[in-house]
Amino acid sequence: MQSPGAQDNVSVSQGVRMMFYLMKPSETAFPTVEEVPDYVKKATPFFISLILLELATSWILKGKPPGRLDDILTSMSAGVVSRLPSLFFRSLEVTSYIYIWENYRLVDLPWDSPWTWYLTFLGVDFGYYWFHRMAHEINIIWAAHQAHHSSEDYNLSTALRQSVLQQYSSWIFYSPLALFIPPPVFAVHIQFNLLYQFWIHTEVVRSLGPLELILNTPSHHRVHHGRNRYCIDKNYAGTLIIWDRMFGTFEAENERVVYGLTHPIDTFEPFKVQFHHLLYIWNTFWATPGFFHKFSVLFKGPGWGPGKPRLGLSEEIPEVTGQEVPLSSAASQLLKMYTVLQFAVMLAFYEETFANAEVLSQVTLLLRVCSIILTLTSIGVLLDQSPQAAVVETLRCLMFLTLHRSGHLKPLVPSLSSVFEIFFSVCTAFWGVRSMKRLTAGSWKPN
Repeated sequence: MQSPGAQDNVSVSQGVRMMFYLMKPSETAFPTVEEVPDYVKKATPFFISLILLELATSWILKGKPPGRLDDILTSMSAGVVSRLPSLFFRSLEVTSYIYIWENYRLVDLPWDSPWTWYLTFLGVDFGYYWFHRMAHEINIIWAAHQAHHSSEDYNLSTALRQSVLQQYSSWIFYSPLALFIPPPVFAVHIQFNLLYQFWIHTEVVRSLGPLELILNTPSHHRVHHGRNRYCIDKNYAGTLIIWDRMFGTFEAENERVVYGLTHPIDTFEPFKVQFHHLLYIWNTFWATPGFFHKFSVLFKGPGWGPGKPRLGLSEEIPEVTGQEVPLSSAASQLLKMYTVLQFAVMLAFYEETFANAEVLSQVTLLLRVCSIILTLTSIGVLLDQSPQAAVVETLRCLMFLTLHRSGHLKPLVPSLSSVFEIFFSVCTAFWGVRSMKRLTAGSWKPN
């Protein structure tokens, strides 16, 4: 979103305030989209800081972490995947918005007016409510959004579990604003609306008193992520809970919330998390007779079937017993630590890639993206204890080693180059041996 000459500095104070939608209009007024900072990219250290704060608070208050390591890795992997397209393309939400503004706008509201800023705040939040609601009520849009709901834990890392496909439908609900709201003002608020929703993914904060009447809060959003019957299709708010209260979709938190999809997918592999429901729709579409029924498979609710109401039957939603056991990887603690280490190495290259995307060649960018995707896939199959895990990890280590030797991947600290090469050489050899054992013996499970 940001050009090379755009404003690049976000102070610590601004960084904290942008996470809670507390920035002032005067601080965030820009005449062009190119000058709007990429606030989401700049939020990475604040994401990490708040996650660590949640961890410490949970240990103090509950004596345990706020989530499971395997689930957290899967959520963060989904967040990484969702951001990769922005290395090559501007957000479709912003691109489509600019096109409508340039060709069909009705009014030119001033980009530097506080009134325009606050109007956009309301407009973007209203558009998000209706997008979010339709993402639960239209099956083909749910196919993207379901990735965010697939976590069976509820903590700040869950907020990062985003869909790579979601922006390809969300733009529709913001497009009416382009008839009168300047694109740079929209580009600011579409980011702040997203950032605000990060901190409400926590069980540490219980209630905010009178603010619960107006704002979307952790309590309200916990209901939204629940698979209890009383939680289904409730509390779609982004920043303001008033929309749910106005349109009859509000539900207060009462009985204990059990998180996740009504039919858990039981995998940590990030691409299954992202795309499994699309495969389900494909199979259901071809198995359903009649054109209108096929149309309904796509555009009615995820629970719809022939003879059922548009959103399906509530009695078909599985009852929550309170005895549900979240999916947990059978991998050893040593293997889990190995996946954390590999994820950390990948994350360092991921951050460095985004920081230097404008000076890297398209070939280098593409190769780095491929290595990131292969790393996340390998971590997922290792946690899933897939029979193919050793082969995938061998190929992944070999690819990292090759990219390093060819200059497409370089450690942030040049003096660590030799350490990096030795480490991945050892990993390649180790997993290569495991792969051969798997291929020759016909069965393998990592220790």
